[in-house]
Amino acid sequence: DPDMPFVPSIPEDQFILVEEGDPTVIPCRTSDPNAQVTLVNSLDKAVYAFYDSKQGFIGNFPAGSYTCKTMVKGVEFKSDEFLIYILRATSQLPVEIEALKTVYKTGETIVVTCVVFDNEVVNLQWNYPGKVKEKGLIKLDDIKVPSQKLVYTLTIPEASVEDTGDYECTARHATKEVEENKKVVITVHDKGFIHLEPQFSPLEAVNLHEVKNFVVDVQ
Repeated sequence: DPDMPFVPSIPEDQFILVEEGDPTVIPCRTSDPNAQVTLVNSLDKAVYAFYDSKQGFIGNFPAGSYTCKTMVKGVEFKSDEFLIYILRATSQLPVEIEALKTVYKTGETIVVTCVVFDNEVVNLQWNYPGKVKEKGLIKLDDIKVPSQKLVYTLTIPEASVEDTGDYECTARHATKEVEENKKVVITVHDKGFIHLEPQFSPLEAVNLHEVKNFVVDVQ
């Protein structure tokens, strides 16, 4: 079709997510298989890569925006703009779990954090005693500076004794068969308590005018 040299692309095709170091396809396909197509970057400079009229340009491209150009009877046509995002994804999956404290009283808020390092393409699942009741609130912070890390925070408001148990996060690599699991044990008491440990006998003798110290450890 000389009036439509580039096959129209759907929005999903215009946003291209690529793992760091992987090749990808910029899918500007032509209706004329013999058309001469040029790929340009956001600075309008030509980018050299292998072209297949049924797929598009194939290669390792830096992150940024790209457009395809072709000429039909002396008239220049441009494709839609394609945006490439590079995702960091190491073959290993470093994960850490952290709880501000592991012993709570009824009514307090439990906070557990699971951190995934050096990866952006991760599926993470929580398992905890109140999951069936969907009691937990989950928040994700994607931190890129000074290094890449995904911080998943699980919050349990108004904790009860039933929230005692294992708090577990399982991170799975979105594209590789890699999985990592971390666990912390949380205890919720019905009410607070004090443990006293006196360092003296039930019966102590003292001389007249003697100064005697009675020491008690309180936890």
